[in-house]
Amino acid sequence: MPPPVVCIVGLSNSGKTTFIEKLLPELAVRGYRVATIKHVPRQAHFDRPDKDSFRHLAAGSQATLIASRDQLVQIRPATPGANLADLVRLLGDDYDIVLAEGFKQDEAAKIEVHRRQIGPPLKGLKRLTAIVTDEPLADKVRQFSLDDVKGVADLLEKGFIKPRQQRLAMFVNGEPLPLASFPRRMVTNTLLAIAASLKGVDKVGRLEIWLRRSQRD
Repeated sequence: MPPPVVCIVGLSNSGKTTFIEKLLPELAVRGYRVATIKHVPRQAHFDRPDKDSFRHLAAGSQATLIASRDQLVQIRPATPGANLADLVRLLGDDYDIVLAEGFKQDEAAKIEVHRRQIGPPLKGLKRLTAIVTDEPLADKVRQFSLDDVKGVADLLEKGFIKPRQQRLAMFVNGEPLPLASFPRRMVTNTLLAIAASLKGVDKVGRLEIWLRRSQRD
């Protein structure tokens, strides 16, 4: 299972980014590793023809990594039809939760940020878990004030992070392979046993294995 994903949605200028900025330190203080994804609705150009990275991609590179002393930026062509789950896979699995800003049409759980002066709440959201709002709403969904960051962090911790603290993700030919309880335990125990048998291995908190077979095999 990849890390749980919760979308922070709302109308433009409702304060989604501001609320995420408040929520991230609260989750970090609790010891959780959090990654974020930002949806840009309009066509965006993250690379320019006058940059070397653009020339690398134009020449046929499948992905390019721009590295400085302080930051790393990966640029790769977008896969047509890629959804939020595909983007989460690019981040990797070493996170306790992923907060995605936007993606209101996705199937992932959602928390809406609502401000009265911006407009009415969104309609027809799938898996709406909570609303962060500056006014009481006639809605059965759980509601939090805009300042109740601890309450929302509690919700994420109890409802999304803790039930999935131990995770195993398996992909075959790029497609996720769902595992029921028994095969998940079997694969986990087998991999841990293999790692523990190797010289110099102490306690395993994270294990990564990547396999690509030759087409001739």
